Amino acid sequence: MKNELIAYPPRIAQPEFLTGKRSIAQQEIAASNSSLPGILILTSYPPRECGIATYSQDLLKALDNKFSNSFSLKVCALEAGTNEYTYPDEVKYVLDTTDAGQYIELANTINRDNSIMFVVIQHEFGFFQEAGEEAFPQFLYTLTKSAVLVFHTVLPKPDAALKEKVSRLAAACDALVVMTKTSQKILKDDYGIPTQKVEVIAHGTHLVPHLDKDALKEKHGLTSRKVLSTFGLLRSGKSIETTLDSLPAIIESNPDALFLVIGKTHPSVVKSEGEKYRDLLEAKVEALSLQSHVKFINRYLPLQDLLEYLQMTDIYLFTSKDRHQAVSGTFSYAMSCGCPIISTPIPHAKEVLRQNTGILVDFQSPQQLADAVNRLMGDEPLRSAFSTNTLQRIAPTSWENSAIAHASLFQKIAGPLPSENGSKYKTTCPFPQSAFPNQKISLEYRMPVLNLAHVLEMTTEVGMIQFSKINQPDLDSGYTLDDNARALVALLMHYEWSGDRADLRLIRTYLNFIEFCQQPTGDFLNYVDSERNFTPQNNETNLSDSNGRAIWALGYLVSKSAILPADILAKAEHVMQRVLPVMDAMHSTRSMAFSIKGLYYFNQEKQLPAVLRLIQLFGDRLLQMYRHESEHNWKWYEDYLTYANAILPEAMLCAWQATGNPVYKETAKASLDFLLSLTFKDGRIKVISNIGWMHKGQEPLPLVKGAEQPIDIAYTVLALERFYDVFKDEACSQKMAVAFNWFLGNNHLRQIISTPCTGGCYDGLEERNVNLNQGAESTLSYLMARMCMENNR
Repeated sequence: MKNELIAYPPRIAQPEFLTGKRSIAQQEIAASNSSLPGILILTSYPPRECGIATYSQDLLKALDNKFSNSFSLKVCALEAGTNEYTYPDEVKYVLDTTDAGQYIELANTINRDNSIMFVVIQHEFGFFQEAGEEAFPQFLYTLTKSAVLVFHTVLPKPDAALKEKVSRLAAACDALVVMTKTSQKILKDDYGIPTQKVEVIAHGTHLVPHLDKDALKEKHGLTSRKVLSTFGLLRSGKSIETTLDSLPAIIESNPDALFLVIGKTHPSVVKSEGEKYRDLLEAKVEALSLQSHVKFINRYLPLQDLLEYLQMTDIYLFTSKDRHQAVSGTFSYAMSCGCPIISTPIPHAKEVLRQNTGILVDFQSPQQLADAVNRLMGDEPLRSAFSTNTLQRIAPTSWENSAIAHASLFQKIAGPLPSENGSKYKTTCPFPQSAFPNQKISLEYRMPVLNLAHVLEMTTEVGMIQFSKINQPDLDSGYTLDDNARALVALLMHYEWSGDRADLRLIRTYLNFIEFCQQPTGDFLNYVDSERNFTPQNNETNLSDSNGRAIWALGYLVSKSAILPADILAKAEHVMQRVLPVMDAMHSTRSMAFSIKGLYYFNQEKQLPAVLRLIQLFGDRLLQMYRHESEHNWKWYEDYLTYANAILPEAMLCAWQATGNPVYKETAKASLDFLLSLTFKDGRIKVISNIGWMHKGQEPLPLVKGAEQPIDIAYTVLALERFYDVFKDEACSQKMAVAFNWFLGNNHLRQIISTPCTGGCYDGLEERNVNLNQGAESTLSYLMARMCMENNR
């Protein structure tokens, strides 16, 4: 029989080489109906059990979660021989890698599928060997679509035949992906493949909520045990016996130690030799009398259970004896859970485990392993430091960031177009042989599910705690009026959007905190410790801006009279009435701006002459500042740009909305246009860095990367929403999306700033890393911006 595609009628038996639920031809017809650019991933895939199958499923889920409005994702599952797997719907094709004829057949099918733009091949040498040396290269050279080859193994010092083989594969592809810089260097030095063709995208890791370790140990019946663990599909290359041989020395110093061996035996090992290796390990446990110190968990664990086991691990042990193992998914999972790690020196470990994140020991060296474990077990501060540093090191590798990196690679291959002013960042690549010749790729970040978990975690009966360590609230940092005023605004926005009456408890909590901070004179203190005492910092710091934020929150609350209970409204109005008489004394630029916003909202409901007078007073003061500093190339209120800049033009627009004074409106528009001209470029926002700020006469764009705060993004989004409502300028709506996408990964690091795992937001974007703490200010900034986007949608 020729290996050609035939659309078989229903109920007629299919030839054996068509191994999917439907024939490849039938799949071809279905696939071509997609309206989005298609990415086809060739890979082993669950329910097949192997590391690459799990990796590919995680990658596909991440790409779908981030970019489901940009790409259509499909899978061609790789099988060796006849299998009876029942695949999920995303599997469109199945390739029997032992049948050489199917390779060309599949390539031709892909070429005819007009919806497919990119083919991504997850490569392991063992996948394609049984069909002969030429089948896989012929597949690549037959493809007319852009191909990306992901090397999961890169062998150093190749012989001539291997070098030629890899070089041929590389030449047939548009890009190669490896997971470590070490692998990239090997491809350059040993194979002669140009570095610019090789993209380093680290093995993805799961975002983890970092639950309490003691609570997890209690849940799993391991209270008071010091937990060592390793996991993965069991095979002899993992060298579990190295740890077993080290345990007697470990137990001597740590009699409460318990070693968890998590995972079933690798299916290919079971197929070839049964449970021979596991039986050997269990015999060794008995011979060394380790029964009370070793526990085999011989089953597949759901992801949540696996991550819990890793989070309660005191030390993770990675003892592979494969010196050329380029990367390990299990190693990456352990790092994502903040495990202090002791590892043999595979390339992946040498690259990421530096002096401050873990310990390297020689291959098959039980004594070194025992010494390292005992050292770490006896030094809790060092374990804690390793854990914190490991989380910082692994953060860029989250699956969300991996999806962004892959999408960025597709952009690079397609070739970017210059972005239109204020438009979403777009790249273009006409479909090869496409039914849609004018279609372009438009990379649109998908809005994550809204999650208030971190807000709830950070809120006590007193108010919202100021700081967190990673995602754990730091009660010692106390509370601030600033954060609770922001929290009140954010939860009011959420309540108006969702109608969830559970929000009312939080709204009352934050309002009560503002009332608590009000002094007999009518103004407010800002800093409160964990025991509800005002701290000396109130006497050392200018409190004008925090007072302005409180007025903003109170006025905003009063304006929501249609949806809020009477007692909440009455309390907010009472607090507001007490502060009005002392507001004339405000002269700080931003405190006046925040106050204008609050007074504008309050005036919508109460329309008091005293309130309108204050709006005019502060509007005139800001206008006078603007006229004093404004020049041809500097349309601003001060001779420098610092933080929360967008609040100033927004406040001027509020002043116009309240008074009708056209000069306020003109000034608002001119100053916002000036600010946006500095912060939007190349389809991204880059707010003014807090390293040195920006001064009049400086270069138009600060040279300093990083030190960008979520609060500045949020205020930009809020301002753009108001300007859109007034001017109906679509550019404002487009810039809102660009600015909000900063949280989702459209920033200079191409990393997420908001984290869907907790619902929190990282505290800042630095030059080379993200600040992983999720304090109140950043989390509330994201929530306010998110609520604006929901309104805009």
